[in-house]
Amino acid sequence: MALTKMTRLAIRLVAASLLYGLTFAPAHANDCTKDTLCRILTAGTLKVGVVTDYKPWGYRGPDGEFLGMEPDMARDVAGQLGVKIAFVPVNSANRMQFLQQGQIDLMIATMTDTLDRRKVVGIVHPDYYSSGYNIIFPKAVNPPSWDVLKGQTICEIQGSWYNKPAEVKFGFTGLAFPGIAEVETALTQNRCVGWLFDDNLINVMLASPSGKWANYHMPLPSQDDEPWGLAVRLQDLNKPWGRFMSGVVYNWHRDGQLLAWEKANGIRESKFLRKWHDLLKDHLQ
Repeated sequence: MALTKMTRLAIRLVAASLLYGLTFAPAHANDCTKDTLCRILTAGTLKVGVVTDYKPWGYRGPDGEFLGMEPDMARDVAGQLGVKIAFVPVNSANRMQFLQQGQIDLMIATMTDTLDRRKVVGIVHPDYYSSGYNIIFPKAVNPPSWDVLKGQTICEIQGSWYNKPAEVKFGFTGLAFPGIAEVETALTQNRCVGWLFDDNLINVMLASPSGKWANYHMPLPSQDDEPWGLAVRLQDLNKPWGRFMSGVVYNWHRDGQLLAWEKANGIRESKFLRKWHDLLKDHLQ
């Protein structure tokens, strides 16, 4: 006997509840107005906000496909739910607003987990990655320490959590732009002496000795390593959708899947992921 759409939905809801220990029992399977997980399953589509200019974490391929570690994560979530994936491009300036406004159900977009952001969106625990900040300079510029940057102009990406703290701590002037392309142009035009950016991404940029960043370097020590969190709407954090995603991230750490995605995307193994996997892996044995 063929299962109806509502019967299949109910089965998936029960499966999700059992898999991640959720308490989830709406009066009717099609009554999902106040439950995001139920609505996603009913619609059959998961809308995920991802960045498209942070290769290899999130970028667009030659045919426009969404590639990188974070789209890999998003596809896995959709696969676990048995729904289609709909990617929505976001950036650091609009990603939280897109989530608040309901344009996306889930945000996996290189966002640092901070207390201020936790007041705006529901950042899921455990965090899934981490990074600090640093500055990429032309090789002709070789500062001996962060302190000598006082009074200098440094390019930045709008909305990056480290912009203001770094400016206050080291006394330089930030020149902010909405995206990477604009910063690259400003840097090549000598409108700034360096680019304040995520240290993981700088390492990726410098990895190719013959690439466009061959004449740049990162001579200073990285600052303020902070975790990255994926997010749901604030009101969903302690409801089935937020709890489901917490279980998903926990198991990604536990079974080493995040390390596998990192390796598959050509990213050097991070201490953060290794630490979390080593902490949780014994539970599999």
